Amino acid sequence: MKAILLINLGTPAAPTAPALRAYLAEFLGDPRVVALPRLLWLPILYGIILNTRPAKSAAKYAKIWMAEGSPLRVHTERQAKLLRGLIGERGDKSMPIEWAMRYGEPSIAGALGRLQAAGATEVSVVPLYPQFAGSTTASTEDALAAWLKRRPGALAIATVRDYHQNPGYIGALAASVREHWQVSGRAEMLLLSFHGIPQRSVDLGDPYAAQCHATAERLAAELGLAATQWRLTFQSRFGAAKWLQPYTQPTLEQLARDGMQSVDVICPGFPADCLETLEEIAIECRAAFLACGGKDFRYIPCLNERPDWIAALAGIALAA
Repeated sequence: MKAILLINLGTPAAPTAPALRAYLAEFLGDPRVVALPRLLWLPILYGIILNTRPAKSAAKYAKIWMAEGSPLRVHTERQAKLLRGLIGERGDKSMPIEWAMRYGEPSIAGALGRLQAAGATEVSVVPLYPQFAGSTTASTEDALAAWLKRRPGALAIATVRDYHQNPGYIGALAASVREHWQVSGRAEMLLLSFHGIPQRSVDLGDPYAAQCHATAERLAAELGLAATQWRLTFQSRFGAAKWLQPYTQPTLEQLARDGMQSVDVICPGFPADCLETLEEIAIECRAAFLACGGKDFRYIPCLNERPDWIAALAGIALAA
């Protein structure tokens, strides 16, 4: 029997320093996320970062925490539920569908165990990262491989490595922008902000940057935008190393200084709203744009529970 497993990055259990410390220890302890020698990195992580960053991150999470929990967890769970309903409406009411987080709970191992217990023999895994990166999709593949190593032959797992130009995904993004324009009007610029990764990763062959550019160009073409009407940037830089550029917040600040009054911002690489979209973009970057002279900053929400996105997700999962 075939099953589907959606996997997102992860989230702390609560907007508190202890919960953030546990989450960050797992997340930043992954060699795929911070590719430094362990003898160099772990003393920095446990001696400095985990003693200073958790309280600051907890304060940020507290600003966007929902009644049901972390936005990323809430939206991912809703997506799985809606996907289950859509596939059931199409005739397969018995297909097991689970969701998990690469870091934190519910765990990948727990989700695979539940699928196996439900009678699944094949699992289509959809990492909720449209663009492949070693620090996200490949890390997910590591976790899947580790589970299978302990249970050889337990499940046949097929992982979707990327869907950065999938027509349904691009169409849902374009529809969300058009609906935003219909309600709020159209700003002078549409800025597409993707999560950044170290430039060194791309230099070593990671396809992430090229896939981000391909997504952005496909979306701009779908919207009929001229080259002067949109821009691609990268956010969420961590540490002192050079990351993919241009950086999102400095770009917004410069646009405002140059006289741009209004900007629409969308984050195509995030299928669900989370800390990086709701706090970093919708709060911090908005404040930065306005402080530099901008007048109108409008954040376009992630795809979240949009029916066109859930339909696209079903197609992506069932084709794996």
